[in-house]
Amino acid sequence: MIQTDAQSLEPTMSHSPQTAILVIGGAEDKVHGREILQTFFNRSGGRDAQIAIIPSASREPAAIGNRYRDIFEDMGAKAVRILDIRERYQGEDPIWQNDLEDCTGVFMTGGDQLRLCSLLADTPLMEKILLQVQRGEIVLAGTSAGAAVMGYHMIAGGGSGESPNRSLVDMTTGLGILPQVIVDQHFHNRNRMARLISAISANPDRIGVGIDEDTCALFEGDGLIQVLGKGTVTIIDPGEVDYTNEPYVDAINPLSIFNLRVHVLTYGDRYHIPTRSLHVPEQRLSA
Repeated sequence: MIQTDAQSLEPTMSHSPQTAILVIGGAEDKVHGREILQTFFNRSGGRDAQIAIIPSASREPAAIGNRYRDIFEDMGAKAVRILDIRERYQGEDPIWQNDLEDCTGVFMTGGDQLRLCSLLADTPLMEKILLQVQRGEIVLAGTSAGAAVMGYHMIAGGGSGESPNRSLVDMTTGLGILPQVIVDQHFHNRNRMARLISAISANPDRIGVGIDEDTCALFEGDGLIQVLGKGTVTIIDPGEVDYTNEPYVDAINPLSIFNLRVHVLTYGDRYHIPTRSLHVPEQRLSA
């Protein structure tokens, strides 16, 4: 189902946080227009924003943390702090949780999603972040590895450029922030369509979300995804699949999957997860 939607995507200049989760495909613009990062900054409260950066996925957390701190300070954030967590026990230290008390936005950087999960999953720090997200107290963003961890089921690795098959994707447990989706990032840039289809064929109760570089799937609290950035967001919807050979073939054999729905969304398009419906900007239909 396609619906029109005249609501603007222009970044809000409100000084109070607006509940959202920004799932970024990686390699977002950090130099020129910086639209995606600016949207996170604006949603976090603009010049009243107090932002926590979690660079734990990176092998160079100090360098990547400082880079994002410089960006958000340049935008005019009220405060920016780096939660440089390198050992799992740090996620249990109340000092890090105290740093979140006044935060309006949390940003998880790229790197290795397995490393990020091993450090944060099921820690008091992560539980506090999840609670704040659920209450609408903070805006959360993750890029690249920080995007991959969003689902309950997480793509840990795999191949590209092949036909869908079980061996093409390695799955594990993510942070469960958006449990209904499986996220793949750097999507068309690294030819990962078959990988995401393989993941969804094994988990047909989820929705696949493949996000290109310098592109963001912005999840609103009502289950609406809107697209920002230069690339596309691909939705893999298995809701009407009536057959797959996934349970019956060896891991290296190609998969068949019937009646799979695929949507490719660009800037301004929206997808509503609860109703699995598409929302097209009204001005595009009238052009």
